[in-house]
Amino acid sequence: MQDSGFFGLSDYHVLLAAVGGAIFVAYLLPRLVFRRAASSAALLMILGLAAYAVVPGMPSALDPTTAPRLWEVTSEIVVIIVLFATGLRIDNLGNYRLWQPTLRLLLVAMPLTIAAVAAVGWGLAGMTVAGAVLLGAVLAPTDPVLAGDVQVGPPLEGGEHPVRFTLTAEAGLNDGLAFPFVYLGLLIAARGADPADWLVEWLVRDVLYRILVGIVVGAGVGWLLGRSLFSERGRSALEKSGPGVIALAAVLLCYGLVELAEGYGFIGAFVAGLVCRRVEERHHFHQRLHAFSEAIEHALTAILLVLLGSTLPALWPALDWRHTVIGFGLLLVIRPLAGWLALIGTDLPSGDRWIVGFFGVRGIGSIYYVGYATGHMEFVNESQLWALVAYTIFASAVLHGATSFLVDRFTSR
Repeated sequence: MQDSGFFGLSDYHVLLAAVGGAIFVAYLLPRLVFRRAASSAALLMILGLAAYAVVPGMPSALDPTTAPRLWEVTSEIVVIIVLFATGLRIDNLGNYRLWQPTLRLLLVAMPLTIAAVAAVGWGLAGMTVAGAVLLGAVLAPTDPVLAGDVQVGPPLEGGEHPVRFTLTAEAGLNDGLAFPFVYLGLLIAARGADPADWLVEWLVRDVLYRILVGIVVGAGVGWLLGRSLFSERGRSALEKSGPGVIALAAVLLCYGLVELAEGYGFIGAFVAGLVCRRVEERHHFHQRLHAFSEAIEHALTAILLVLLGSTLPALWPALDWRHTVIGFGLLLVIRPLAGWLALIGTDLPSGDRWIVGFFGVRGIGSIYYVGYATGHMEFVNESQLWALVAYTIFASAVLHGATSFLVDRFTSR
């Protein structure tokens, strides 16, 4: 390694110091100012932007339009870890009535959201059909990473209000269920908009087969993991081992096997955590598994958000007022209205339906999807896609972070 001289400034070390300082301030400042923990996602992005603007010697920001693979891989690891942890968190599966709001959000609200965002992207922003469909798919799923403040708590804590349960289960599944629509955007980009050229293949392979494989393989890995951990010999080994390697190994094993079988690994990771928990629901080791997974998630997410904030100035020129309408239209009109309509007829009262509809947090999953799509095919609207996704995540972090107290109010009744 080349010597940079006495007190020479290495760009890499300046980057490490700046990112570390930004994360430290983002997590400490809310506790000093508000005397309590607060959502730090927006603050991390703001500090990332500020670090690149004012700290001398910072390297160039990592432009996602030229290096999508890095963003795809980093966000992928974060999402699969948090999906497994989300499955572990759910204490009580309940019955169909408990899951009915989640199923409505997945089967009604998400397709409505994708269609509405795609229509606005095509009609208002002048995007291609493929780009508009991809935009809808990328922005439709709620995020299990940044929405922790409005979801159920760690394993064995209880207090699973229907609003929190619905938001947790939805976030656990819709990251995977948005993937068929990402593939739909790729198919349209490759073959054109005529459904006769891709509809049957898309339904059979990308919808039915890949979802089924994610559920079956994820459940199988979760069951085998649970039986191994909580067998008579496994219990003895658990008391002497740390949870870290076990949790990480389970996530990677499950995700890798599902993807090798051409299924949706996001679905598999969530189902594996859900099934693993069912093998021995009350064992305290679930708390240790979850705590380790959550620590990795927070660390990687913080770094990713600081770096994403650094890209905002470079992505800004690709936006205009139409993209602002799309982003805020999604957060303030499309998702809340689609969620409220989808939940009509469930046990949730009207106020709870509005809360569930409103808290459609956008985040790390959207980064993965746009990174995956633009890394596999070149889109005409690629810079617009990245810019709109980045700014929508930022707007969601500000909006939902500032209003997360509403969930506490509604779930404490």
